[in-house]
Amino acid sequence: MAFLWLLSCFALLGATFGCGVPAIHPVVSGLSRIVNGEDAIPGSWPWQVSLQDKTGFHFCGGSLISEDWVVTAAHCGVKTSDVVVAGEFDQGSDEEDIQVLKIAKVFKNPKFSIFTVRNDITLLKLATPARFSQTVSAVCLPSADDDFPAGTLCATTGWGKTKYNAPQTPDKLQQAALPLLSNTECKKFWGNKITDVMVCAGASGVSSCMGDSGGPLVCQKDGAWTLVGIVSWGSGTCSTSSPGVYARVTELMPWVQEILAAN
Repeated sequence: MAFLWLLSCFALLGATFGCGVPAIHPVVSGLSRIVNGEDAIPGSWPWQVSLQDKTGFHFCGGSLISEDWVVTAAHCGVKTSDVVVAGEFDQGSDEEDIQVLKIAKVFKNPKFSIFTVRNDITLLKLATPARFSQTVSAVCLPSADDDFPAGTLCATTGWGKTKYNAPQTPDKLQQAALPLLSNTECKKFWGNKITDVMVCAGASGVSSCMGDSGGPLVCQKDGAWTLVGIVSWGSGTCSTSSPGVYARVTELMPWVQEILAAN
């Protein structure tokens, strides 16, 4: 009996840092720019990282997909001189147990185009692995054939501006709930700029904004948060009545798997 109890304890420990299940549960109102977003519960989006340059300036978000890898947007232009900051909630605080991680290699999708913003994904191989904890763990990756239908309520997080003309980005991690749109619906806003490697969400009174780029759009699948989109582009004024456009991770999974397997 004791042996079985021990096994179940180990199973629980193993599950603690399983992908997509935060040790600290997120609470999203109305599951609620990230204009019109709200402060997240500290540590409740443990895969969210801040990409910072050597002066400590936050320029993009990203998501941990394992101890060694971060996914972000290609248009963020990450360099190996930048750093990945994990375990952060309040960028104005010195009290947090953050991990500042160096980047060994940057893999930008070779099919990325700045003109069409297609294939907007970059993988970062960390020089030292992140230490998984209550506030640092990985998001789940979808499989290429996963389907997340229009209308699914998902969440996006980031330290992006809360008003497009705000002088600076917020200190505290913001979150917002927003529905997925079909690409047909999204084309009513953005026309033929929308392609199969993109997924749209929002136009619901919330929006991602400058500084959120590269961060996660996550939806729940089988009880775990799964990376469905990477904050890519949208309204220049972060309008909450037009959808944000995200790189569609399911379409990019073959490339992701190829890079992870080869490195």
